[in-house]
Amino acid sequence: MNFNKAEFDKAFGTLEQLPISDKTEIAFSGRSNVGKSSLLNKLFNRKNLARVSSVPGKTITVNFYNVDGQRFVDLPGYGYAKISKQERDRFGRLVEGYFQTERKIGLVVQLVDMQHKPSADDYGMIAFLEQMEIPFIVVLTKADKLKKRAYEARLSEIEIELDHPKYPVIPFSAVTGQGTDEIRAIISKVFE
Repeated sequence: MNFNKAEFDKAFGTLEQLPISDKTEIAFSGRSNVGKSSLLNKLFNRKNLARVSSVPGKTITVNFYNVDGQRFVDLPGYGYAKISKQERDRFGRLVEGYFQTERKIGLVVQLVDMQHKPSADDYGMIAFLEQMEIPFIVVLTKADKLKKRAYEARLSEIEIELDHPKYPVIPFSAVTGQGTDEIRAIISKVFE
């Protein structure tokens, strides 16, 4: 699979607008400001295909990308407190609806900020994916922001925090590229 052949396809702001799922999709999920856009740009070798913002909660739509003929889906970030309850509810309906409308989900890339213990929302999302038996991996973003000792400590802690996970857990850095090849390899296997 050629990750360099990536282009933005469409964005949808309501559940009713989502297209029928007629092909396998790779979905990206995580808290607002966890680094989804940075991860997507690194995977696709592009600077600004997915818009990176200094303001959390900017992805307010479900964004579809065409990557070498395959479908990638960037879901709105969850857990950002500075948006209205109404907007948060809309995000919730949109994301829940995405997962519950018989989509052909090949893999969910669940992002968690490596610097911190997973949030209640992160745990909720992981539990949901396990319960629904949706294949997923956990990508620990912002790995470059930790010094060596803190990095190693967080790796040990995350093992306990995620209760010795049976799914892949991959440290990732959009700055150094750490984890990029491993994530691409796992995604590519979905389409084999």
